[in-house]
Amino acid sequence: MRVLSILTALSILISTDLLTAQIGGNSVYEFMRLPPSARITGLGGSLITVRDGDVTLAAHNPAALNAQMHNVISFNQSIHMAGIPYGYLAYGHHLDKIGLTLHGGLQYIDYGKFVSTDAAGNDLSEFRASEYAFSVGAGYQAGKYLSFGANAKTMLSYLEGYNSTGLAFDLATMFSDTAHRITASIVIKNLGTQLSTYTRDKNHENLPLDIQIGIAHRLKYIPLRFSVIAHNLQRWGIRYDDPARQEDQSLFTDNPDEEAPAQDKVTAGEWFDNFFRHFIFNMEFLFGKKENVRVAIGYNHLRRGELTVKGLGTLGGFSFGLGVKVKQFRIDYGFAAYHMVGFSHQFGVSVNINEFKKG
Repeated sequence: MRVLSILTALSILISTDLLTAQIGGNSVYEFMRLPPSARITGLGGSLITVRDGDVTLAAHNPAALNAQMHNVISFNQSIHMAGIPYGYLAYGHHLDKIGLTLHGGLQYIDYGKFVSTDAAGNDLSEFRASEYAFSVGAGYQAGKYLSFGANAKTMLSYLEGYNSTGLAFDLATMFSDTAHRITASIVIKNLGTQLSTYTRDKNHENLPLDIQIGIAHRLKYIPLRFSVIAHNLQRWGIRYDDPARQEDQSLFTDNPDEEAPAQDKVTAGEWFDNFFRHFIFNMEFLFGKKENVRVAIGYNHLRRGELTVKGLGTLGGFSFGLGVKVKQFRIDYGFAAYHMVGFSHQFGVSVNINEFKKG
């Protein structure tokens, strides 16, 4: 309970930062916010509260690294909105003598082919755009309950003739009480800077910093685990500044110096909406002694709030997943609804090399 009290206090302290702007478009390398695996996609886009043999968990929480990930290799590929492919490749290795677990990963996204034109619309040339993040990390079990971890990432971005490189770090700690089936984590993601900028003015842009706190509990008699993850705790206001709320903002007003209406006044509904946009809720049904079948359901209120269509019911913000172990292979599928016409499908396969050799 002491750990839970500390996590609660930290969340309150962090959320007192009263910045009032949405997070979209405020940083470079936004592709690093995408879920790296089909399992994480099905659970709402983030999973920092689980510690098992899934090596892709280290991409979001290096403190989750453990001996079960030894010689596990995983590949995940997504068909994102507009047919944009992105994927993640990961490998884990445990050093038994020093109790350290290492992992390496490659995250990539290909925005596709574009046509460059002049002012009259005449085709000039074709170009592609893509981004990559190479990561290495380590996790260490410091005692019966606590583990610590860190990731180092190098980002490469190629957008037509504009290129950029960056360096980022993740820091994490995890509390795991297997007797009471409770885990809790604190993760700071993407601390870093651009090493080279897109333009010659050398103005460095922000990285997609994300401070997260999560807690999970697995029920004793039912094969079900609940998780609650609070994200973007470094910033309080993450609601979109809806232009529809800005009344009487015409350029042709009778008195341009007149004070604008009080559209910035926050209603109780908007306050609670902003509050819940910081949370991801998910649950995972785990069937079999070795969790051979996993069924996932997730809800991301930020995603729903940003992309819902007023007056129309959609699945925006909801996600679903299914994982099945077939012999030595674990196969996962994740589905996430972003918008009424925007969905993401992700597929993943992982294998423990040791089990594969024995099989």
